[in-house]
Amino acid sequence: MQKKIVISTHTWATGFPESELKKYLNQKKVSKLLWIGHPLAYHPRLNGSSFELYHDGQLTDSYYRKIMKVPSILSYIKDIWLNIWYVWKTKETYDYYIGNDNLNAFSGWILKKLGKTKICVYYVIDFTPKRFENRLINWIYHALETFCAKHCDETWNLSQTLIEGRQKFKGISPNCGLQKIVPMGIWFNEVKRVEFAAVHKQQLVFMGHIMEKQGIQSVLDAIPLIIKKIPHFKFLVIGEGEYLPKLKYKAQQLGIESYVNFKGYVKQHAELEYLITSSALAIAPYQEGDYERNFTYYTDSGKIKTYLGAGVPILLTKVPHNAEIIQTLQCGKIINLTPQNTTDAVCELLMNEATLLKYRNNALNYAKQFDWSIIFDTVLKEN
Repeated sequence: MQKKIVISTHTWATGFPESELKKYLNQKKVSKLLWIGHPLAYHPRLNGSSFELYHDGQLTDSYYRKIMKVPSILSYIKDIWLNIWYVWKTKETYDYYIGNDNLNAFSGWILKKLGKTKICVYYVIDFTPKRFENRLINWIYHALETFCAKHCDETWNLSQTLIEGRQKFKGISPNCGLQKIVPMGIWFNEVKRVEFAAVHKQQLVFMGHIMEKQGIQSVLDAIPLIIKKIPHFKFLVIGEGEYLPKLKYKAQQLGIESYVNFKGYVKQHAELEYLITSSALAIAPYQEGDYERNFTYYTDSGKIKTYLGAGVPILLTKVPHNAEIIQTLQCGKIINLTPQNTTDAVCELLMNEATLLKYRNNALNYAKQFDWSIIFDTVLKEN
């Protein structure tokens, strides 16, 4: 691919769309790729802002700054400046500048005005009408989001509901600029799936950041009912977060500690993949919450795509935009968060291997279309 491309992002972990785009472009051996990564101000595992320069898929130059302990607002201003400086110092004009979030996209808009890029892309992976409780900061954030959606050459949105949310809460027309749907994906052909015979037929899995709004506590409430029908039931919880101690305490109070495995953070991708693919069933029990504060309504859940790509059926609430599709195609079931409803859904699938196998095959067939290569091939070939 004879293109020169910049990706600028705030980094958290691998598996996010911008890191998968980087992998895709290097596989395509794009002639020049400049990757700029800034750690989120609260990230505990990353170093400071950095750039990596690739030629034909090979890393040829890199630089990693020491992390700067400054107030968040100054950190964001610094990141905009570094985006411009890193691009400028390469002495190149780029075909694409792809900015993941409004701060990075705004940098791209400036760089286009300076003649350093031809196409500026605003890559949006989440949307929350009330992102910050501070009204002034929230207004500034959304003013910049609106500016980027209106003035960047293209806006890549994870879902149609994100576009609709922008229209509903900010009055921005869906026809404003070139709006594209670029959903979350998986590397479908790279997943090492477990044969059905080796799957733990009585294991339910959750993966993600452990927060109250993820609804894991509702699953714990259902376990005393589930184990009456499935005595060897196991609930595997993968991840860490501020709500984890309360979940462990709740499991203790309910007397179900032996049925719940709080695995914590799993660093090795191969181990994480095995834990998911070897589970019979997955769950995404998002709490409904406030439509103005819950970004899950407007995004496209990476967790759900991971489950589907592993061939694991999903129990989920109606919060994700694709819940109805998943249920219609029999890749999973919509649940509410009452103990009895959760129990009924878990038992219906785990106690019937023929139904479970059908749902697993349906999940794989649905997931094929979300291979990252297909997604990025489509969005880049549209130009």
